[in-house]
Amino acid sequence: MSTENTQVTKERAIRVMVVDDHPMWRDAVARDLSESGFDVVATAGDGPQAVRRAKAVTPDVLVLDLNLPGMPGVQVCKELVGSHPGLRVLVLSASGEHADVLEAVKSGATGYLLKSASTQELTEAVRSTAVGDPVFTPGLAGLVLGEYRRLASDPAPVASDEPKAPQLTERETEVLRLVAKGLSYKQIAERLVISHRTVQNHVQNTLGKLQLHNRVELVRYAIERGLDDA
Repeated sequence: MSTENTQVTKERAIRVMVVDDHPMWRDAVARDLSESGFDVVATAGDGPQAVRRAKAVTPDVLVLDLNLPGMPGVQVCKELVGSHPGLRVLVLSASGEHADVLEAVKSGATGYLLKSASTQELTEAVRSTAVGDPVFTPGLAGLVLGEYRRLASDPAPVASDEPKAPQLTERETEVLRLVAKGLSYKQIAERLVISHRTVQNHVQNTLGKLQLHNRVELVRYAIERGLDDA
């Protein structure tokens, strides 16, 4: 392992839980992540067990297979993200089917990686997922952005007593526009010559102001307002 892969966050190691129904694969992934500096707080081999253990140990990132006994991975994702909005989910699947990818994203997954990925690609993906950056196996990112656009074309229900839209700062709007264009936090930071952490803070502030829960909702909001074309 490289020294880059063994670095941990300044505050504490990223807490990870691994969910897969194949014991040898699950143990190997957990071992690789642990050796790379992550704190593997739990593993699970089926859907119901994954939900119970994740609620008990509250990981930062859930590395999740889609094909699980007892409860499908997308249902696990939907239930956990719904009750714990701060949880990030990285799907690690053998399936590259577009329908599976889109279903995972719509259920709240932050990223989607194929099991053919290398250990280095996995560890980098977990780090990016932990800070909210979307990570997709090459070729899938464009598919997901297209789905964001399709979702945005569907009119969202508007409550009759909906309050006036909150005011975003010029920099928050700028960051939101780049998020809607599909840029990662790292790319946004480089484009605006600010730190990665500053980009994260702007996104979190924007989510709070708009009362949104995740990047999917944020991108939809931006595209509905034409910010991706600005």
